[in-house]
Amino acid sequence: MKPSRILAFSRKEVLEIVRDPVTIWLSLFMPVVMLFLFGYALSFDVENAPLVVVDHDKSVASRSLTAQFLNTPYFRLAGTPEDERMAEHALMEGRARAVLSIPPGFGRRLAQGRDAPVEFLVDGTYSSTAAIVSAYGRAILYAFPSGSLQLPVQPEVRVWYNPQLRSRDFLLPGLFAVIMMTFPPLLTALAVAREKELGTIAQIFASPLTKAEFIVAKLLPYAAIAAGQLAIVLAAGFLWFKLPMHGSLALLAALGLVYVVTTVSIGLLISTLVRTQIAAMLITMIATLMPSFLFSGFIYPVFTMPAFFQGYAARIPTMYFVNISRGIVMRDAGLGELWLNAVVLLVYGIVVLTLATLLFKKRIA
Repeated sequence: MKPSRILAFSRKEVLEIVRDPVTIWLSLFMPVVMLFLFGYALSFDVENAPLVVVDHDKSVASRSLTAQFLNTPYFRLAGTPEDERMAEHALMEGRARAVLSIPPGFGRRLAQGRDAPVEFLVDGTYSSTAAIVSAYGRAILYAFPSGSLQLPVQPEVRVWYNPQLRSRDFLLPGLFAVIMMTFPPLLTALAVAREKELGTIAQIFASPLTKAEFIVAKLLPYAAIAAGQLAIVLAAGFLWFKLPMHGSLALLAALGLVYVVTTVSIGLLISTLVRTQIAAMLITMIATLMPSFLFSGFIYPVFTMPAFFQGYAARIPTMYFVNISRGIVMRDAGLGELWLNAVVLLVYGIVVLTLATLLFKKRIA
């Protein structure tokens, strides 16, 4: 490969990109739009869950327990019916997500030092929300000053790395990986497919440029754009969303560059297989966006999936950068802990780039 020919063709590619400012703005603007949409819309946190309280005791202790629930940001009072039947009806209608039922004699049993059971019902229609609401309820009951919940072993639970259990701190580092798997391959695949549709690629076929030189020359400008996209989404995450950074930003940026080269290579590989922009767009979205959302660990932990899908997830580069991003941002992990993910990304990028070079047919159509 001759560097002079590669740089000359890359310069020609840069000039074409600069002459199309709409593409530049879209390529830089859309990742930010996606970050803001999912950063604000996608959340596993539960606040102001409607709570119905059935207080059969009406004592100081029962009112204190009710206040314990309502003096948190997690619950709001949605009603105080007289019996459980009306409370269950509220659950059926969706007007309540949980029911706290306090039996008669609750305060008296506490005063006598006896167990005082209460019932806490949770709507399980949305299983993820139900698990969180149930955990909130148990935590409040555990912390009730009167010690109403008598356990043979008193648990002392501490959460590391995300003690507030904020879903945004968990989702945004994963979203970095998903965004960078979505837009760079799409932009690259569309660029090459557009040349095929317009017929301008015939000039490249007639030139002395080799297949490897063509692929590398195409890679460089779009990798630079992808690096700019990465910088923008990282800046938005840390400056706008106030995402706490516990690790090395330099390490995240360095491994992020390896990742964007891999994602751009995927776009080049797809472009060698299609001839139209429509086909390039459809195949890229199917091959990148959908697997990144479902099988990368962005939302659902990979270890909870069936063995077949765990194997499929292991073949998606997004999973490895999700591990890298969350490891650095949330756990202050270094290269000693993340080297395997980094090596897999590097090897993945080399393999995909090699395949793109081998499959590219340099011939006049």
